[in-house]
Amino acid sequence: MIRYSLICDEAHAFEGWFSSSGDFDRQVDLGLVSCPTCGSVAVSKSLMAPSVSTSRKKEDHQALATNAVQQAAYAKLKEAIAEIKAKSEDVGARFPEEARKIHYGEAEARGIIGQAKAEDVRSLLEEGIEVAPLPVLPDDVN
Repeated sequence: MIRYSLICDEAHAFEGWFSSSGDFDRQVDLGLVSCPTCGSVAVSKSLMAPSVSTSRKKEDHQALATNAVQQAAYAKLKEAIAEIKAKSEDVGARFPEEARKIHYGEAEARGIIGQAKAEDVRSLLEEGIEVAPLPVLPDDVN
């Protein structure tokens, strides 16, 4: 995971976590990254201090980087994602089609999760169909 310091066009600073630089670019292009203060989607990376390794042992470095608040927030996020997945039907690659059917009343209203290409997400949003990405946590990719 990569942590970026971000800034909106109203100069509000905040942070975001992304699986890669390309993931950040893709989410910004789709308008999925917004300022938590004003809601602006005109978001860009701001300057960050580099993370420099020292001769400290790996365990010492991890202990400094991780605190109880971060661990608690991560646990709550992981729990929320698990609850969403448990209460939703995984429709896989049929996500755009199923989302449209639900939106237009052609299928039973229910929570769904699945995969969609960037252009499909953009099209759904343009049609007024609300969709949101589920974050991919480090535990999910390691």
